[in-house]
Amino acid sequence: MVAAVFHLPLDADTRTDVPATASAKPSLKAVPTPDAAPAPKVARDFSGLWLRVLPPAMGFGLLLLIWEAVSLQSGGAIPGPAETWKQAVTVFSDPFYSNGPNDQGVGWNVLSSLKRVALGFGLAALVGIPAGFAIGRFSFLSRMFNPLISLLRPVSPLAWLPIGLLVFKGANPAAIWTIFICSIWPMVINTAVGVQRVPSDYMNVARVLNLSEWKIVTKILFPAVLPYMLTGVRLAVGTAWLVIVAAEMLTGGVGIGFWVWDEWNNLNVKNIIIAIFVIGIVGLVLEYALIKLASAFTFEEVKA
Repeated sequence: MVAAVFHLPLDADTRTDVPATASAKPSLKAVPTPDAAPAPKVARDFSGLWLRVLPPAMGFGLLLLIWEAVSLQSGGAIPGPAETWKQAVTVFSDPFYSNGPNDQGVGWNVLSSLKRVALGFGLAALVGIPAGFAIGRFSFLSRMFNPLISLLRPVSPLAWLPIGLLVFKGANPAAIWTIFICSIWPMVINTAVGVQRVPSDYMNVARVLNLSEWKIVTKILFPAVLPYMLTGVRLAVGTAWLVIVAAEMLTGGVGIGFWVWDEWNNLNVKNIIIAIFVIGIVGLVLEYALIKLASAFTFEEVKA
């Protein structure tokens, strides 16, 4: 038996979906779609920009005011911001001139200092990072070297310079040695601390899987220790840049530290102030570059 279902047409009085007064003809009015509606205008909020720009500008303004007040108080012995700016324009108009080994532009002096920093810092990284892994990995080495690190780390950088002059018989290798011995400690300490703070569960899994020491270092320790290691590298670069200025003042030659000392001997205080700003800007650029490098490596590790 087949049941037939008949759909009867509804009368006008019984329809619920069509009003009684509605016309039989369908409406031709177009209903606007949501996409056609204009997007609301979002007001730009500049409060965040002011908070980023205004406080540093006020800080620099305060520095200039204090500088000008000190200049007026000294009776012109310390040049003011306007005089120093005019001298800076002259200095940086030709930063790479060369009139002999002891008379070169500020650009050559900065490049010479950066070259020494790169050599000393590179040697410190080659030695310090593996040493930090070994000290953090093996408790025997940690107990063996921790007293030595605690003893040698607080030694002033300039105390190492005569040792370098005595051993290497030259100013340039002595300066590189001083950078090496002073910038190695942050990398050793931070890397060792990072290794010691690796969760014990990771090492238990490595023992269960019977991983080799190389795989433990590359697959487990290195990704976990990377933030600590990069922090040590950043601290070491700052230390190296501080040390090279002091070392070059004593060793002579070409370099930003020697340039400061030479200008002092010439009683050119304007160039000394310019050198102070150059040293600060170069150090700031180095630190900013390493922060960006650390952020990039950390981000890659998180993505992986």
